[in-house]
Amino acid sequence: MLVVAEHEQLPVSQARAGEPAAWDMLFRRYQLPLYVYVFELVRHEQTSLDLVQETFIAAVRHIGGLRDDAKFGSWLFGIAHQKCIQRWRRQGREEILPGDIPETPDEFETGPDDLLIQREQEAEFMDSLNQLSPPQRAVLLLHFIEDFSLEEIARITETQLGTVKSRLHYAKRSLRKLLEEKK
Repeated sequence: MLVVAEHEQLPVSQARAGEPAAWDMLFRRYQLPLYVYVFELVRHEQTSLDLVQETFIAAVRHIGGLRDDAKFGSWLFGIAHQKCIQRWRRQGREEILPGDIPETPDEFETGPDDLLIQREQEAEFMDSLNQLSPPQRAVLLLHFIEDFSLEEIARITETQLGTVKSRLHYAKRSLRKLLEEKK
């Protein structure tokens, strides 16, 4: 989750008032984390970009409904989460689109063999992650990658806290089992 320093508060109230500079700052702050989250759910680059754009369009339209400016981040991720679910439903299925593992250079690699091993491990991990149900995958990504609290995840996914805890527990257990099977 993005941590905003106390001296650098997000201009949510200015964005609500329609100031373009405020929206620009919010977009720059959240564009990449939203893209990463959405991409990990849908596994398709163009679809992810489209969903992030749709998320910001919806945020502009509905910012008046945001009651607590401090919760802008979790509110925005909640919109993105709902956009992913809507996309899955329009496709008539509850599964993730196929996609390639993104290639990210690692500046600390020691050689091509290490890079190959790392990419194979990443591919195995992502394959295992993609075998989880979308709700379990979403909870794992929001908690461990985006660092949202369980309460924030409940708000984002519009589920009960107990359901989030259960999904997280079963997701970790299932992921562990899948990874052990591959060894």
